[in-house]
Amino acid sequence: MNDQAGSVENAAILMMSLGEQHAAQILRHMEPKEVQRIGAAMSQLENINKEQVKLVLEGFLESSQDETGLTMDADRYIKALLVKALGPEKGNSVIERILMGGNTTGLDTLKWMDPLAVADIIRFEHPQVQAIVLAYLDSDQAAAILELFEEDQRLEIVIRISNLESVQPSALEELNDIIERQVSTGKITQTTSLGGTKVAANIVNAIDMSIETKLLEQLSEVDEELSNTIQDLMFVFENLGEMDDRGVQALLREVSSDELIIALKGADEAVQDKIFNNMSKRAAELLKDDLEAKGPVRLSEVEVAQKAILLVARRMAEAGEINLGGSGGDQMV
Repeated sequence: MNDQAGSVENAAILMMSLGEQHAAQILRHMEPKEVQRIGAAMSQLENINKEQVKLVLEGFLESSQDETGLTMDADRYIKALLVKALGPEKGNSVIERILMGGNTTGLDTLKWMDPLAVADIIRFEHPQVQAIVLAYLDSDQAAAILELFEEDQRLEIVIRISNLESVQPSALEELNDIIERQVSTGKITQTTSLGGTKVAANIVNAIDMSIETKLLEQLSEVDEELSNTIQDLMFVFENLGEMDDRGVQALLREVSSDELIIALKGADEAVQDKIFNNMSKRAAELLKDDLEAKGPVRLSEVEVAQKAILLVARRMAEAGEINLGGSGGDQMV
């Protein structure tokens, strides 16, 4: 991005000229800090002329000439773009800091940090503190952090997350002090719903398959009823067969064909049929041919591909773009 655009401002011009859908796709692959820098730069753009667009887009000049210019409502565009790229919760968090001058402090800073860095911050805190922090984060980030703990710690944290219902303001303020000793947001005035079995299921669902299996086995030994509840709420690859057709079609537009082929190698017939039935006849035939030509695939590769697709599905569900079925009922994952 930097080589092509030459600066954060040029990157912002490129994002503004691509349109919400394409720009959102690009932002999804960026680091949080990059998203914030480009978002801040976009908010400062005013009446970009065609000559500037020409210099930035270079090879894309022909398509960009059809645009009427970048005199749109920048705030409206950025809000829609970030929510589409990151989901409502994370997108709105970025919007607050970029457009409204909000400051990132305490727990919110963890959402934009590397999992290893977060794990190091909370590693020696009380398990209840660790549980609250992970429940506060997005499930995929929380899963990546949980993978960095020892087996017995993972088990205790998941149990504590499952038993969480709400957190008092004083507890959240104390956590903010732990994470950022010198800063107090002063914004927490009521109890906050955090955790619960659904949150625990989302985190376990996003964790590495080998760790997930072991964790659920351990949990079953300690609390079989809780283990069964979490497993019932988990959205697994086979649950794609229970999604509505519109949701499957939307998901397929976001998944690479190579990843889909590997994932389907280990899928049951019902899921494969669901996928084939939501593609054009020609596309379905090509996919079937690719599956046959692929040959044997390692189970570990299949699991990685299926997990990647599930993460896309959950992200889309959190953004309100699709509705996930599965044994968890009509709840949003």
